[in-house]
Amino acid sequence: MLRRILILVVIFSVSMPLFLNSEVFIAPITDRLEPDMESEDVMKLQQRLKNWEYYDGKISGVYDFKTYLAVRDFQKTYNLPVTGIAEKDTLTAMGLTTVSRWGEAYAQASRVSDEQLLARAINGEARGEPYEGQVAVGAVILNRTKDPRFPKTIAGVIYQPGAFTAVSDGQIGVPIDPNSTVLKAARDALSGWDPTNGCVYYWNPATATSKWIWSRKIVTKIGKHNFGI
Repeated sequence: MLRRILILVVIFSVSMPLFLNSEVFIAPITDRLEPDMESEDVMKLQQRLKNWEYYDGKISGVYDFKTYLAVRDFQKTYNLPVTGIAEKDTLTAMGLTTVSRWGEAYAQASRVSDEQLLARAINGEARGEPYEGQVAVGAVILNRTKDPRFPKTIAGVIYQPGAFTAVSDGQIGVPIDPNSTVLKAARDALSGWDPTNGCVYYWNPATATSKWIWSRKIVTKIGKHNFGI
């Protein structure tokens, strides 16, 4: 009996990190942050807003007036109710909610057009890549919707647990630069341009550590990414 318990403990210990890695989330945060609150969650909020150039104050953990104004600006960008209060929809748009509950992020994504969501994903995954590489990332997402191994919708593919770094690290919520080409890249991918010739995977060979991804057949290389099947 003791031996069985020990085996179960070992299995749980080994599998738990894999389970956690499959969660589409950064770190737990409350469902509502508002002025005069002080917490580590407010620090996370401020850091995210500072990264995206909405906030230029100190990462103090105090929900002050500057934080309030930054949240309002973010809400305006994403057509959310402009309240200055970071409630669930705002936190989800920022990638700051607990999502294995990943269905909540999926629901949030369903309010955004496929073109806009695809552009956000391209922005998070490939905004520094050449234009063809941006279209290629969009094409991979679209190719997955046609492959029975993956979800059938763009939102389903993008928010599939553990599928894209841009979701896991919150880059999916980074505002799109008006001068960026990612929206045009999304449109070209949706129009049928596929520089990858049907690939459903891509990875950066300089940073990829997964042995599994290196087992994929490389079809082409565009910019910093290998594209494979």
